[in-house]
Amino acid sequence: MKKFFRIFLWIIVALIFVATFVFLYLNSKPKDTVYEIVSPDTGTIEQTTVLTGSIEPRDEILIKPQISGIITQINVEPGDMVQEGQVIAVIKVIPDASQLSDAESRVSLANIALDDARLKHERNKQLFERKVISREEYENTEAALNKAESELASAKDAVTIVKQGVSRYNASEANTQVRATITGLVLDVPVKVGTSVIQSNTFNDGTTIATVADMNNLIFKGTADETEVGSLSVGMPVSITVGALPDFRSDATIEYISPKGTESNGANTFEVRAAVSTDPDVKLRAGYSANATVALNRTGNVLRLPESVVEFAGDSTFVYVMTDSVPAQKFRRTQIKTGASDGINIEIKSGIDKKSRLRGAEIKEQ
Repeated sequence: MKKFFRIFLWIIVALIFVATFVFLYLNSKPKDTVYEIVSPDTGTIEQTTVLTGSIEPRDEILIKPQISGIITQINVEPGDMVQEGQVIAVIKVIPDASQLSDAESRVSLANIALDDARLKHERNKQLFERKVISREEYENTEAALNKAESELASAKDAVTIVKQGVSRYNASEANTQVRATITGLVLDVPVKVGTSVIQSNTFNDGTTIATVADMNNLIFKGTADETEVGSLSVGMPVSITVGALPDFRSDATIEYISPKGTESNGANTFEVRAAVSTDPDVKLRAGYSANATVALNRTGNVLRLPESVVEFAGDSTFVYVMTDSVPAQKFRRTQIKTGASDGINIEIKSGIDKKSRLRGAEIKEQ
């Protein structure tokens, strides 16, 4: 019985040894690699470049006050629509001490001049009634009196303007009221009630009360690298896409290419602008990131291949043409001449034809 079990054990060991040998032998044999077969087709090659930028209003108007003072009222918020001439803020004037002193001094002088003109006119009136002087002399003093009265009224009005920023003759057009200069959307109101503001002058840009823009007149403003800008020209069509609106697409035309580059991260870039067609059903916001796709070159009805099939070696290009498929795939390295490429497909000018069967990607065993 023991002898039987010993023999049985040796048989099991021998089978395991043989199975292991066969397994190692089979795995040591080289396996034939199987490739996907690709054939050229006829189609279009379109070379494009993508410009990155943003959507912006063509014109952003900065509304600034005509006088200095403190804001007492703000009538708009960002996102409001305003009409040209609409009052968007009211300013309380803080009188300038020097200007106020000059205005009040002018009133004093005008009072003195008026008193003098009145006395002279009263005296000449009595003389004229007694026919001592001519009518011309009488009318001259009367005109001088009227002029002095007008000057006093003007001087008092100047004091009012310095103190309040409002003239009694045109209070409805007072420069204490800051008005919108265009019809559009309020993009920003960088001030609050109580903020001190200054008027724009030769030495200062002035305080911006609000930024208003016409959102029906938008542009794409982007940049092109110096290696691409030479291929662009004014009038070229572009396709605008907005990252925040995946379904939005707008056809536009390049209308401006900057003649001067700007250095950015060691590379020169050039500003490019294109008008954006607005859709009433799509709400575009100023500052949206956008891309503009420009077709640099388009070639139709050409023989083409997926660029991944082509082997690049220096200035030469090659493909592997199938010569046999049984019992295993065999390929011949063949030089070809290529043309335009769109990054996915490449034009084939010579070396193969539409019937050629080429080596593609390796097929992985499941």
